[in-house]
Amino acid sequence: MESSTIKIILEVFHYLFFICSFLAILSYILLSIISARETIEYVKKNSFVNYKHILSSPISPSITIIAPAYNESLNVVENVRSLLSNHYPNYNVIIVNDGSSDDSLEKLIEAYDLEYVDYEVDEKVKTQPFRKGVFKSKNPAFEKLIVVDKENGGKADALNMGLNISDSKYVACIDVDCLLLEDALQKMIKPFLEATDHKVIAAGGVIRIANSCVIKGGKLIEVNLPKNLLVQAQILEYLRAFLLGRMAWSRLNGLLVISGAFGIFDKYIALEVGGYDTNTVGEDMEIIVRMRRHMEEKNEKYKVAYIPDPLCWTEAPDNYKTLISQRNRWTRGTIETLRKHRKIAFNKNYGKFGLISYPYWLIFERLAPIIELVGLLYFGILIAFNLVHWEYAVLFIALAYLFSVLFSLVALFSEELTYNQYKKKGVGIKLILLCIIEPIILHPVILYAAIRGNIDYYFNKTKKWGAMERKGMSSGETN
Repeated sequence: MESSTIKIILEVFHYLFFICSFLAILSYILLSIISARETIEYVKKNSFVNYKHILSSPISPSITIIAPAYNESLNVVENVRSLLSNHYPNYNVIIVNDGSSDDSLEKLIEAYDLEYVDYEVDEKVKTQPFRKGVFKSKNPAFEKLIVVDKENGGKADALNMGLNISDSKYVACIDVDCLLLEDALQKMIKPFLEATDHKVIAAGGVIRIANSCVIKGGKLIEVNLPKNLLVQAQILEYLRAFLLGRMAWSRLNGLLVISGAFGIFDKYIALEVGGYDTNTVGEDMEIIVRMRRHMEEKNEKYKVAYIPDPLCWTEAPDNYKTLISQRNRWTRGTIETLRKHRKIAFNKNYGKFGLISYPYWLIFERLAPIIELVGLLYFGILIAFNLVHWEYAVLFIALAYLFSVLFSLVALFSEELTYNQYKKKGVGIKLILLCIIEPIILHPVILYAAIRGNIDYYFNKTKKWGAMERKGMSSGETN
């Protein structure tokens, strides 16, 4: 190949990467501005809301909390206690023990005085069969609790079992290892109650990291900054994603995902679309995309709502192996969902959903790791052929790094101005310093996990969920 041809190819790559970088930075800036506006409006609007009206209202809509559990013996009793402590007048809790091989069921039976009941289920969505069946408590204090023991079918199958059993209008799907704050249901149901000229089909909220926090009796007693540097880095990542990303997409009514850790859905819409897809590892994203697609095709006005309140706390991976496994799964789930619903892409019949939300997710979420890897390989080729303009390269890398740090600082500033969960002396300085080193200690791992996810999806054809090693989050002394 002639040297002139090589130079032309390299020039094309050069401008492509410049355009991609420019668009990515521009999109982050725009999302930050939109998110700031949405958050400020939300805080102003809700600062005078009296949630006791919802709490005391006899016509508050019914909600069923569905929590799948698989080998959650370490936390299950404590976390169920937190689910039963919610300040909401009309709800129940369904724990779906999805074929656990540990003593999760035995612990629940002992802690909540459970007994087997003959329970007839209307199987609207096909699931794996019962193993030991349905249990309810003999103690009136736990009358809201239903425990289902079934054959293992995965998280989506367990959630579908909960949909079949629930008799509520709305369902709140949550990971059983998460801690739900007492006023969570009151705040999450509010968008559904306020809707007038449209239908709210789902709502999500901010997820926070509970590692090192003190939790007693199913309640969050004290918020601590984790000791583990990897977990600290994930705190910044979560702040960016939830406070600057999803808040903005909520404003644009373009959310494609609500975290599987905690979200509320209109049960009848969820059943209309066939429940959760058991053939994907990204069931939380897939069901939102399918519900949105369903509403678009029916030509009905709808919204997927999102609120910035820190209502749900979860345990984050504290080692690289578990983190890579988690992010590998997230990548595979994104690929599966976008491929399954590729008809939406750039399709004007789906409005903003097809012309803005889907393309953004495809380019800046799905393809971003691949573009970055190709960029690194391209840079390596330039070095090998001694074609690097080092002044330009160093400036470009420095700008990318500084923008990443600035974006984290903006997220941190937003957190400080709104809910300010980390109030202890000296924590603010630590978080600012963390903004400086987080791109170095976390981003390369996230990139590696995403590339591994692509390889596993296309070449290994794996459908594995990926193990999440739990350390427990009740003492606040670890992680």
